[in-house]
Amino acid sequence: MNSTQMNNTIDKLKFLTKWRYASSILSIALMLLSLGIIGIKGFNWGLDFTGGVVTEIQLDKRITASEIQPLMVAAYQQEVSVISASEPGRWVLRYANIPDENQRPELLTVLAPLQSDINVLNSSIVGPQVGQELVEQGGLALLMAMLCIMGYLSYRFEWRLASGALLALVHDVVFVLAFFALSQLEFNLTVLAAILAILGYSLNDSIIIADRIREQLVIKPQWNITDINNLAIKSTFSRTMVTSGTTLLTVVALWIMGGAPLEGFSIAMFIGILTGTWSSISIGATFPELLGLNSDHYRVIPLPDTP
Repeated sequence: MNSTQMNNTIDKLKFLTKWRYASSILSIALMLLSLGIIGIKGFNWGLDFTGGVVTEIQLDKRITASEIQPLMVAAYQQEVSVISASEPGRWVLRYANIPDENQRPELLTVLAPLQSDINVLNSSIVGPQVGQELVEQGGLALLMAMLCIMGYLSYRFEWRLASGALLALVHDVVFVLAFFALSQLEFNLTVLAAILAILGYSLNDSIIIADRIREQLVIKPQWNITDINNLAIKSTFSRTMVTSGTTLLTVVALWIMGGAPLEGFSIAMFIGILTGTWSSISIGATFPELLGLNSDHYRVIPLPDTP
């Protein structure tokens, strides 16, 4: 590429610089706000973490969840999860435990208005201790995933590029957690699984852009890092949009067709994909630039002829 072509290309990419800086500042501000929301509001922990009762029943096949749930909510005075099991007429009921037997409604009496033979197949209680262990194990799994990602990125890329990708990952997780804290939607194991999936998805986007930045730093050492970042984003933009768009369509279909059991998972994935695409383009590329990344960090040093 001659100097004239290079200057024309750089001029065409100038508009990306202000956009990247503005979006990065906005993202950092929203991330700090999200951390405040998480600290103030906390989470609405699901039965997986707090403990509760899980009961499996068999009813007439014609009875639906919309008929069962109002009766359960009215009797137990709490949110009750009604999940379809492996075969028609078989349901799994999940609700918080009521230790006082005098105040605990009898399940057969509660469901009597359905006018169906009710067979309680099994019932188990998940204690608070088990729930606390799940909280600790879930947090540990998230921490280990972040540490492994950090180790991989540090090995694969120069530490400045690795730092940008890692900050983008933290940004995505914080946004999802803040949404669940603000909305007080139930935070259960499926949401935790979605967060771990988001780590992998967002990392993929960040690695694609970081790899292109590294490649351009080697090919065009005379360019400054700002122009390199703009070129890397432009060259990967169509690929990023196609990948994110098709994945979002799948998540939306899962959200619509999956019902209540997969609602939390779908919402978390939807937010994670949007923020992951945004952060990979803005924070993932801009943060290494602010740390002083340049072509010297990828310059090949020839080995001396003599030992």
